[in-house]
Amino acid sequence: MDNEHDLKGVARPRFGWALTGSGHFFKESLEIMRTLPNLDVFVSKAAAEVIRMYKQDFDLASDVRIFKDTTASSAPVGAFYYGVYHTLIVAPATSNTVAKCVAGISDNLATNVFAQAGKTRVPTIVFACDTAPVMDTEAPKGMVKVYPRRIDLECTERLKTFDDTTVVETVEDLQAAVDARLKALNISKITSTS
Repeated sequence: MDNEHDLKGVARPRFGWALTGSGHFFKESLEIMRTLPNLDVFVSKAAAEVIRMYKQDFDLASDVRIFKDTTASSAPVGAFYYGVYHTLIVAPATSNTVAKCVAGISDNLATNVFAQAGKTRVPTIVFACDTAPVMDTEAPKGMVKVYPRRIDLECTERLKTFDDTTVVETVEDLQAAVDARLKALNISKITSTS
């Protein structure tokens, strides 16, 4: 992620965070989101359902802007063309989202912001959910074992070859990638959202 987007003329470039319909480490992803200043959140329709299913409080800093998947053309993505974002994070990313990103399909808000970030060379971090042949993941009623399909694992590997894209496979790796972006941009974390 060496290419830096031209941010001249933008008062406070922002983090963009796309939520997909995954419950895999959803709570942990929200915790990391709460530490980021100047944040915009892109909530896909599936993510809105997950927030309700997992009974999560969406208590973010007061300056966080939330964009919901309500337009056919995903109108909020236009801000990528004007240098509003220095980083996009897609976390957690379902196997469906990863497969669409790999295939170049941008038919919802999450996949559309990924496409626009790529087209404008905005560095992107993707926390892929399906990364091992056997995994434990949290469902609304507790932990379950899942067996990602070969195609899911192949798509995750293919996404790792995309320019300006860092694919992470654990919460710890997500935190490390976010911390690296903060350090590279000389930005401090938020220590409290109150």
